[in-house]
Amino acid sequence: MKASDRHRAILDLLVTRDTSVEQLGAVLGVSDATVRRDLTMLAKERRLVRTYGGATALVGAHEPEASLEERKSVQRDQKEAIAQAAALHVHDGDTVLLDGGTTCAALARHLCARRDLHVVTNNLLAIATLANVPDMHVTLIGGSLRASSMSTLGPLAELTLSRLSVDKVFLGADGVVADFGLCEGSAEQAYLKECFARRAAQIFVLADPSKLGRARQQHWTPLERDWHLITTTIDDETLLAPFRALDRVVVEMVQVGGLASAPASR
Repeated sequence: MKASDRHRAILDLLVTRDTSVEQLGAVLGVSDATVRRDLTMLAKERRLVRTYGGATALVGAHEPEASLEERKSVQRDQKEAIAQAAALHVHDGDTVLLDGGTTCAALARHLCARRDLHVVTNNLLAIATLANVPDMHVTLIGGSLRASSMSTLGPLAELTLSRLSVDKVFLGADGVVADFGLCEGSAEQAYLKECFARRAAQIFVLADPSKLGRARQQHWTPLERDWHLITTTIDDETLLAPFRALDRVVVEMVQVGGLASAPASR
């Protein structure tokens, strides 16, 4: 494992709990000496606090959110593959809820051929795609504009959702952690996603591998019901192990560049 990958893994682990050198070494598969060097470097960069025998996260530390243009360009092929796989779960006559973000915007493009579909969304990127599609009913969730993601949120959005129910919701996130749920950069974002999940019969989380186990933000949306994770095939199976260990999670993997997906598994 590269040093940069170890550093990311260490920081993600510390967001959810304090941990010791020995525990980190066991999780990462490296020596205690390597862990100590990593912790020393991260502490010098003021990304964590060293403790006796281990480390803890910096109180209030978080990673700045990427801009919309950055998010559009990052992991584009993976997002497209995930969007294609997600679209296979949507059938004619469904009512679906699309979250904000670029992956859900990609999903919108693959829904244009559905008939008698009702799409509810706060995603203005998706609205631009769906606005003139024949036989498509679109409901825009109002609220305060979040320009950095071209989506709406806030009390008005939450009020609109309280009057709706949908067959399926498709959620994006800054990060997805098996035992904690979805992490986001603001409390408003996290709570709106919780409202989304409450209004849906089925929950789908769309996350490329870079989001798995990622806990760089401070606000959380718990996922305490059955839910479905759609991601792309990856070499490092340890990223998926925490999700597979949960009975309430179905894991689906899709190949980049094709529609064939791995069999869903719990």
